[in-house]
Amino acid sequence: MATHGYETGRLNLPFVGHCTFGKQPICLDWDNIDADVAVLGVPYDMGTQYRAGARFGPRAIREASTLFSFGHGGAYDHEDDTVYLPADKVRIVDMGDADIVHTDTAKSHENTRFAVRKILASGALPVILGGDHAVHAPVIEAFAGQKPVHIVHFDAHLDFVDERHGVRYGHGNPLRRAAETKHVTGMTQLGIRNVSSSNKSDYDDARRYGSKILSVRDVRRLGRDGVLELIPKGARYYVTIDIDGFDPSIAPGTGTPSHGGFQYYEVLEILQGLSTRGEVVGMDLVEVAPAYDSAGITAFLAAQVLLNFLGFVFEARVKRGR
Repeated sequence: MATHGYETGRLNLPFVGHCTFGKQPICLDWDNIDADVAVLGVPYDMGTQYRAGARFGPRAIREASTLFSFGHGGAYDHEDDTVYLPADKVRIVDMGDADIVHTDTAKSHENTRFAVRKILASGALPVILGGDHAVHAPVIEAFAGQKPVHIVHFDAHLDFVDERHGVRYGHGNPLRRAAETKHVTGMTQLGIRNVSSSNKSDYDDARRYGSKILSVRDVRRLGRDGVLELIPKGARYYVTIDIDGFDPSIAPGTGTPSHGGFQYYEVLEILQGLSTRGEVVGMDLVEVAPAYDSAGITAFLAAQVLLNFLGFVFEARVKRGR
């Protein structure tokens, strides 16, 4: 039987110690990242058009993630009969935040690209904590020179605006900017609904690009397996999750809530299936704004989704013999 940390050392309860992601070790030497997963905060919300506050998302997600950090040497799921993220097999580090320069979008995005490239150079899987969805653009741009990726996008909004009044890097633009890169070969956009951030011409452009756009009701009609069949098999996947893709009944802490969203297992089961369908090479979770999250449930949702998804990704790698 494995010996757990709390049996030989400190009990280290969630409310004790530093609020790193999952209470994992800190790595501030970005030239020496020795891990399977590197977590980076990007506390930028200058792309927000309505309620600001997602700049505090990384801190809130980190604090919420401590709830899932008991020293059990991994997370046992009795339904799957699997221990996910065993500490002796999956090494996670928290590398802090990209440096954000207030009012300077270009410099902030440059700093974000720099940090993500350091993760990729180390061979670790980047996990990005937003920030508003504008941060997705520099993150995916950092993948230039890597093998092609297919983006899987969970969101209430299409985020495919080209330019409005000179704005090209707001939180309504990131998937358009991603589509303009050579290393993104397609995208599947899930949960898009009702009044969105894009007009009809943006939807037309996204479809011409080859994007598959599914509403929440489309996803429910198709079911998990039907959705997965629409995503290219054997591809390298980058997953971007806007927390407002979830229904505000479970994710109220966001700047642009949209009713009619996903419930927890609807997203989780797609993520679990995706992890076995191809190679997940990066992920971000954005738009958590704790000021609108009086009970903290949005940050807990974000942390739980990310940790479960990481468990699925690395269990799938084990089964593929990696």
